Amino acid sequence: METENYTTVTEFIILGLTEDTTVSAILFSVFLGIYVVTLMGNISILMLIRSSPQLHTPMYFFLCHLALVDIGYSSSVTPVMLMGFLRKGTSLSVAGCVTQLYSGVMFGTAECFLLAAMAYDRYVAICSPLLYSIHMSPRICILLVRTSYLGGCVNAWAFVGCLLSLSFCGPNKINHFFCDYSPLLKLSCSHDFSSEIIPSISSGSIIVVTVFVIAVSYIYILITIMKMRSTEGRHKAFSTCTSHLTAVTLFYGTITFIYVMPKSSYSTDQNKVVSVFYMVVIPMLNPLIYSFRNKEIKGALKRELGRKIFS
Repeated sequence: METENYTTVTEFIILGLTEDTTVSAILFSVFLGIYVVTLMGNISILMLIRSSPQLHTPMYFFLCHLALVDIGYSSSVTPVMLMGFLRKGTSLSVAGCVTQLYSGVMFGTAECFLLAAMAYDRYVAICSPLLYSIHMSPRICILLVRTSYLGGCVNAWAFVGCLLSLSFCGPNKINHFFCDYSPLLKLSCSHDFSSEIIPSISSGSIIVVTVFVIAVSYIYILITIMKMRSTEGRHKAFSTCTSHLTAVTLFYGTITFIYVMPKSSYSTDQNKVVSVFYMVVIPMLNPLIYSFRNKEIKGALKRELGRKIFS
């Protein structure tokens, strides 16, 4: 990793979102609040699904794992970002930076696959309700979840493998709030075309495949709903999809912007804002989206609260 007349980098300095102390204090309070809500919201979803037998269905099995992924996704970057608000420049070892990059990519990719699995679940429930117990058996649900995590690990290794092939001989200041791949690539003194294109192809392929699954699922869902004669049936079918569609739109809209756009048009300040939204804000929004727009979740929550109040 050493090159002549240069010193090998042993740690990276993460500059964060701002250097203004007043703004940092405000942002620290805001993002600490967001992180607390994220943890509380997703942990509450996990506990509610686990304690409510009526929620032990494939749909909520996937939602349970989505909550786990959101906790990991947010936790991979938010604590380091919060430390950056308290002091100028947060230092991370090379190993720490690699670990953070791996965690972020792994959890983000797993979320892509889980959202696709949830779309397939809605397709089977609405378009083939009589075969639902067969197509969404516990074995198939577990297989889909394992595939989500495996896909996350494979994509993360594509990023980390390319990162480990690079040489860093200074400077070591990352103009971001976490160890993202693009700013790290800009600091490298040895990167080639493959180190830029392989992560883009890997993440881009996953986005295309999962978006295709979601799009096809909802095309068939829409066709089936339009054939329904009952207005009540149409409304019920639509209501089971709105939360998922909202989550998909928010997540894919931002992650596609980051990982598919050409690196030549990379703008650090622009990407900081987008990255904050999909890595910090969306994990907080997901449990709120599924709670406020889901009658079964709200019903289970009322039952649990009533049980604790009157017990």
